[in-house]
Amino acid sequence: MSRDHLHSAGRPATGAGAPSGAAVTPDPGAETPFLELLARGAPAEAYEQPVLLARAEGRPADRIAALERARLLALRVRSDLEGRRRREAELSALFETAHDLAGLRDLDAVLQAIVQRARSLLGTDVAYLSLNDPDRGDTYMRVTEGSVAARFQQLRLGMGEGLGGLVAQTARPYVTDDYFKDARFQHTRAIDAGVRDEGLVAILGVPLMLGPHVIGVLFAADRRARVFEREQIALLGSFAALAATAIDTANLLTETRSALAGLERANEIIRDRSEVIERASDVHDRLAELVLRGGGVHDVAAAVSQVLAGTVEFAEADATPPQALEASRAEGHAVRHGDDWIAAVAAGGELLGSLVLRGHPGLDPVDQLTLERAAMVTSLLLLARRSAAEAEQRVRGELLDDLLDAHDRDPRLLRARAARLHADLDATHVVLAARLDGPAADAEQEAAARRRLWAAASHLAATRHGLAAARDGGTVLLLPLGPGDTATEVARRTASHLGTAVHEPVTVGASAPVADLLAHPDTLATAYAEGRRCLDALRLLGRSGDGAAAEDFGFLGLLLAGERDVTGFVDRTIGPVVAYDERRGTDLLRTLDAYFACGMSPARTKDELHVHVNTVAQRLERVSRLLGEDWQGPARALEIQLALRLHWLAAPARH
Repeated sequence: MSRDHLHSAGRPATGAGAPSGAAVTPDPGAETPFLELLARGAPAEAYEQPVLLARAEGRPADRIAALERARLLALRVRSDLEGRRRREAELSALFETAHDLAGLRDLDAVLQAIVQRARSLLGTDVAYLSLNDPDRGDTYMRVTEGSVAARFQQLRLGMGEGLGGLVAQTARPYVTDDYFKDARFQHTRAIDAGVRDEGLVAILGVPLMLGPHVIGVLFAADRRARVFEREQIALLGSFAALAATAIDTANLLTETRSALAGLERANEIIRDRSEVIERASDVHDRLAELVLRGGGVHDVAAAVSQVLAGTVEFAEADATPPQALEASRAEGHAVRHGDDWIAAVAAGGELLGSLVLRGHPGLDPVDQLTLERAAMVTSLLLLARRSAAEAEQRVRGELLDDLLDAHDRDPRLLRARAARLHADLDATHVVLAARLDGPAADAEQEAAARRRLWAAASHLAATRHGLAAARDGGTVLLLPLGPGDTATEVARRTASHLGTAVHEPVTVGASAPVADLLAHPDTLATAYAEGRRCLDALRLLGRSGDGAAAEDFGFLGLLLAGERDVTGFVDRTIGPVVAYDERRGTDLLRTLDAYFACGMSPARTKDELHVHVNTVAQRLERVSRLLGEDWQGPARALEIQLALRLHWLAAPARH
């Protein structure tokens, strides 16, 4: 459109602010700001600015009127340009489909491609194609895409039955936004049952025509109420015409001259768009290569960044603008957010994150589709990785269950299974019993919390080359004991780590270190029972959210331990004194025994031992150096007395 035409098209006989009947002199500079807006593709609201600015500057009324006329004219031009761009995008998608179909020769492949393309073009939940059967006088479901109901996929319809029968009879498109409330076509029990099984609500059907004959119907349907726009109906109708031609070609029919002419025109446009197609092909090849070699989400982002000549990043769902993320998930397309483009990475109803194209406000439809395909590949990679992790968690849990329960399993097979999980059953381990201590509102929330605990424990076990399994309302872990580690330290670290992961207090009880798991099959079950007793003791003592081992409970640890380690308790409590007496031939143990028997009175102790009181004091000072200054405190004194009693009881057995 020429500049003179722009002037004449927007020029009224009289202008605002001009005397009635007087000719309006055009303002040659009024169109300039709007031409600049058109040139840079500004949004519609930007066209108000020149008029508002002129008013704010107090420009003459005729100048403002000229700007108003130029604005209206520019908006009409902008609308025309937008419409042309939209039609160009639709034609591009249609011609790309024609190009793909042109390379297919097998009828089944042709029909599958038709339905897939129909579903993709309109973005519907389901697409399907029915073909007429002249021999039986009915129509049958030949190909479906997105369908999940077996009865729906096997439907056969009599001529004139259902929505498809109406389309076939009238040879015209038909659309309903609510299938079961639409009484304008013949409902049958079989068809309605199939549609109900599939959950379809809104359905659009267009005829597949060969000349004047209807050979089938192409459908696009959603499982929710939806109004199909006139442009969408026309687009699917155009695609159906191309699809009918493809079917005709696959069946070697001869009435294809008009279709071949249309394909020739499509090829001319495709040649003009060859660079775009090559770029899309390059993206496809790169993404396929990434998937095959086991690439990650960041590899996908890097590959798409190169193709789109921009910065593409993967972002977690909580780090993405929520409105844009939800819009992309709902629409199934990348959406613009400021100067960025956001494509939701979703699986079913779950948002896994997004791909964000930074600082790239102008994006043509092919590049937008590239970003959307990359988001789909990213979701597949994330799901595959999650599935692999869950499978490994189950395998680790099954192995630990077998170690705990199946004592007759072949040790060689157990060792081989552990090796595949990078776990060394010959190392020294600690068995930990973990349980949530946060309140649960109901059974469902409690079950969800237990699943989170199991997932966090499984992840920890995998990173530590251990095993984890859900058990007895909590989780059991088998973790290797590192150099310099104690069972107590492992229990406390595990409680802290799991509590942070699930955002709730997690209490952990640990067994004493266990070795030779495969040589002594019952050891692991005994250690697990010991860990559970420690866990129960912590909860009874009000230490929820903490971790401990039997050794942390002093003489109470004898009751908690699976095996009563009397010798170990005695050695930990008075071992230095026993060793000193054995080396020096002294009587520190007998002095301690008499000291406690005499109510911790040095004076009565010297009478009991028949020695001088200074001798008693010297011996007690030596005990302090061996056991520590706090040995006479109530808690330590009680443990020392118990250790002395156990030592004397065991002494006859030693001699």
